[in-house]
Amino acid sequence: MNRPGRRFAHTALRIGITAARRALLLVLLLAIVFAAVEVLPGDAAGAAAERGESAADLAGRRHALGLDRPLWERFAGWMTSLPTGDLGTSARGQKVTALLADPLPNTLVLTGTAFAVTAVLSLLLGCWGAARPGRPTDRIIGHVSTAAFAVPEFVVSAVLLLVLSLWTGWLPAVTVTGGDGTPASWTMLIMPVLALVIPQTGWNARVVRGALADQAATPHVEAAHLDGLPQHLILLRHQLPGAVPAIATGLATSTGLLFGGAVVVETLFNYPGIGTVLAGAVSARDTPVIAGVVICAGAVVSLVLLAADLVRHAVLGVRA
Repeated sequence: MNRPGRRFAHTALRIGITAARRALLLVLLLAIVFAAVEVLPGDAAGAAAERGESAADLAGRRHALGLDRPLWERFAGWMTSLPTGDLGTSARGQKVTALLADPLPNTLVLTGTAFAVTAVLSLLLGCWGAARPGRPTDRIIGHVSTAAFAVPEFVVSAVLLLVLSLWTGWLPAVTVTGGDGTPASWTMLIMPVLALVIPQTGWNARVVRGALADQAATPHVEAAHLDGLPQHLILLRHQLPGAVPAIATGLATSTGLLFGGAVVVETLFNYPGIGTVLAGAVSARDTPVIAGVVICAGAVVSLVLLAADLVRHAVLGVRA
C-alpha cells in the first residue's frame, strides 16, 4: 500500500476507534439514566395513577409497563430495540419515536441557530480582541466574555423576558405554536436563541482569543510581523488557520452545553422542543422517554465532536 493509502487507512482506523469509544460512553450514559430514574421516589405507574385506583390496579399497570422486571433486563431490552430505531413506549402507551418526532426538529432548529450565531460572534469578538492585544478593547472583551459565561441560562432568560417582553413589549414572552407544532412566528425564536448564545459566546470568545494568542507566539507569525505585514493580514492568514483546531473543539464542546441549556430555556419560554418533553418525562418517571431524549441529543453531540476531530486531523495531521 502506498503512503497516501496507508495514511487514509490510519485515519479511518483512528476515526473508527474514536466513534466506537464515544458510542460506548453513550451506552454508559444511558445505563446511568436508567439507574438514576430507578432510584428516584415513585415510578411511572404511580405517576400515571388516577385517584381511587386500587393496589391491584397499580400492580397491573406496573406489570404492563414492565416495571416488575429487573432493571438490567429492562435496560437490555431497550438497548436491543435501539438499532431498529425503536425507542420504546412511554408510560402512557405512546411510541417514543412518535412523541419526539415534532419536538426534536424544533430543538435542532433552536440549538442549530444558537450554534451558528455563537460561532460567528465568538470569531468576531475573539479576532477583534486579538487584533488589539493588551489594549482596552481586548481587556473589555475578555471581562465581558468571562461575565457572560458565568451567568446561567435561566438568569439570562429572566433578564431577557424582563427587558424585551415585560418592559418594552418588543417580543412575545412565550412561544405560541402553529398547526404544524412549530413556533407561529420567527420572532419567538429570538429570546430563546439569545438565552443560549450569550453564555456560550462568552466561553468561545475566550477560546478563540486564547488560541489566537498561542499562534501569535509561533515563529512564522513573528516572522510575518518582522516582514511588516498589516495586523489584519497576519491575523487572518497566519494566526487564524493554526487556531482552527482549538476553535473547532471549543465549539463542538458547546454543542452539549447548548442541548443542556435548551432544557431550561425551552421550559421557561414554553418552546415546543425536547426540553419540555424531558421535563415532563422526569416528573412522570418515564424512563423510555428520558432515554430517548438522551440518545437523540447524544447522537447529535457525538457527530459534532467527530466533525471537530476530523477538522483537527485535517489541519494538524494528528490522531483523531
